[in-house]
Amino acid sequence: MISFLISLACLVAGYFVYGRVVERVFGPNDHETAAIRKADGIDYIVLPGWRIFMIQFLNIAGTGPIFGAIMGMWFGPSAYLWIVLGCIFGGAVHDYMSGMLSLRHDGEGLAELTGRYLGPVARKLLIVFTMLMMVLVGAFFVYCPAIILSGIWGDKMMWVFVIFAYYVATTMMPIDKVIGRIYPLFALSMLFMVLALGVVLCIKHPVLPEVWDGLGNWGQERLGLKQSIFPALFVTIACGAVSGFHATQSPMMARCMKSERQGRAIFYGAMITEGIVALVWATISSYFFFYGGWREVCPPEVIAKFEGQTALSLIQFFDAPTVVNIVCASWLGTFGSILALLGIVAAPITTGGSSFRAARLILSEAFGLKQSSPYIAA
Repeated sequence: MISFLISLACLVAGYFVYGRVVERVFGPNDHETAAIRKADGIDYIVLPGWRIFMIQFLNIAGTGPIFGAIMGMWFGPSAYLWIVLGCIFGGAVHDYMSGMLSLRHDGEGLAELTGRYLGPVARKLLIVFTMLMMVLVGAFFVYCPAIILSGIWGDKMMWVFVIFAYYVATTMMPIDKVIGRIYPLFALSMLFMVLALGVVLCIKHPVLPEVWDGLGNWGQERLGLKQSIFPALFVTIACGAVSGFHATQSPMMARCMKSERQGRAIFYGAMITEGIVALVWATISSYFFFYGGWREVCPPEVIAKFEGQTALSLIQFFDAPTVVNIVCASWLGTFGSILALLGIVAAPITTGGSSFRAARLILSEAFGLKQSSPYIAA
């Protein structure tokens, strides 16, 4: 637990100390932002700072800092170092700079910013690449939640159509009508879940592997993990440390900010918050897999089922979504199960919706299409 607490303190200190250094390097000013100067009631709309922060956090997080952190901790305590150092010096800096560049240039997207600084060839390449990435992310986050929801009620194709209908709404409606109202609620539920789990961790204060116990591949020795730490750890924990995907989401929020001085809290702060989420779930994973924590949280029938088979190892039998369900239900009860469902289903759906909206913005910038909405005209 000491490594967890030190890592948590480092992330918070990183925001206040190194975050200020990065902010000073960029030099935010008090010029009128595009949200005020180019207000159109669709994409350029001034939103409250706390709401922008919540939307940005949910857009960049999804299930990445949950599932990725659980699997990343299979490699051992070295995951703590990657989350802390990667988040403070990599992910948060990347998110702040990409977001602030977009804000400084009237909410331009990643492809347009790349073209501005690296030329037209780079711009065209990024348009193709980011469009493909947004569509693939959106499609993936239709199918997986649909499978989970169909296991609860209804047919898989029915849920595919429902989720796509939601995507259409989030893509085409003014940002303050759907995203601005729903996303902050989902973000609050995820943050509450992480806070509650963090409190339970501190109360339990379990014996856990510490950084000074060794930075080797613990999973290879104890869990039958075949991958090496490099590069597997660094791509497994991506959204909890550094992810280029975030640069495609920041322009949406840059178009809603009334001041550049909000940037550190929104862009740098959202990434630090995501790092904290990853840190909590990595610690839960360490407790679950290394020192027999799974025996304490699993129902007796699940333990019997695992011990009654030999085909699957511990990490194969208890995959990341299963760990989330079991831990939330055991530690937080029925309410925890609901929060787990929101994390597994709602988070990827909201990320998929934001990806499709980002794809619309990329196309509109690429072809110079003026954005309008019949909703506004009505």
